[in-house]
Amino acid sequence: MNEKPNKKSALTENEGIPSRSIGTESFSTTSLEKIVKSRKVQPSAAELISGILAHDTVALSRAITLVESTNVSHLAKANEIINGCLPYANKSIRIGITGVPGVGKSTFIESFGKYLTSLGKKVAVLAIDPSSTISHGSILGDKTRMEELVKDGNAYIRPSASGETLGGVARKTRETIILCEAAGFNTIIIETVGVGQSETAVHSMVDFFLLLKISGAGDELQGIKRGIMEMADAVVINKADGDNINKAKLAKTEFNRALHLFPAKKSGWIPTSATCSAITKDGIDSVWETISNYFELVKANHYFEEKRKEQNQYWMMETINEQLKKNFYHHEDIIKLLETNKKAVANDEISPFAAAQILLKKYFR
Repeated sequence: MNEKPNKKSALTENEGIPSRSIGTESFSTTSLEKIVKSRKVQPSAAELISGILAHDTVALSRAITLVESTNVSHLAKANEIINGCLPYANKSIRIGITGVPGVGKSTFIESFGKYLTSLGKKVAVLAIDPSSTISHGSILGDKTRMEELVKDGNAYIRPSASGETLGGVARKTRETIILCEAAGFNTIIIETVGVGQSETAVHSMVDFFLLLKISGAGDELQGIKRGIMEMADAVVINKADGDNINKAKLAKTEFNRALHLFPAKKSGWIPTSATCSAITKDGIDSVWETISNYFELVKANHYFEEKRKEQNQYWMMETINEQLKKNFYHHEDIIKLLETNKKAVANDEISPFAAAQILLKKYFR
């Protein structure tokens, strides 16, 4: 079969734009020097605090980067910023949102966030992305999944890698909440990695914990189990649209039965279940109504303040534990002795427990 003359293949590479030499209208060495200079100049802690209090999201992002940094030299500056912002924090409501992968957390948060900004709320979304245990990298794609919310002037989205330790990311998220509150965000939403240990950490830093579910995935029976269900203040069955509406309604009934099996909460709140569709926006307003009713109750019976005080004490202890662990593994003598004991344990020359005691005694001396 003969090919038509001059017909280009779909894989044909187009000619690129010719490179221009330095000094032409498309390239300014002066502009380049300004960019390089501005990147090298790091704002002081006082400048970042001032920017945050002025609701500057660039200053906020730079401060969060310092908080998340593992560089020891950044720690003092990060602590100075947090302490400077602390008097202006604690003026928001904090909502944790979790659910298994595929439940539609990002889509729900975008619809929910847009609804809140339409009510005049300033919303900060802190999304925790799982880090690979092999490459140690993270996708951090939440901004691309929330393309409408990211363009909203009253919203701020910050994805963060979970890192290697749950305690580490939880501490960083806790400190990031303080910075976001100081920047004027009155509604903080924390999206978790997925159902697992991270939920316990997030539950200990939020005021309201929302569990997203989908129907037809066997989750109705899982609802009878304790754990994640026991922590939830509300269960929302997402994707209640199209042919799935009836299944979602059935799942809602099952979850309501499961929720009544758990003991009463200290807050006096009775957890509820509901259906919604993040795509069609149906039920989003009802979710907010449920959350508003919760806050009305816990602020009236003073549980809100009580829980915040308990959380602050909990995070003081967690920070001490995290710092002790970090100091232990970075101690010069321990680094040398650790490898020797790991080999001895691997070769069954010593028990893991005895080896641990040797290392701990060496450290505390």
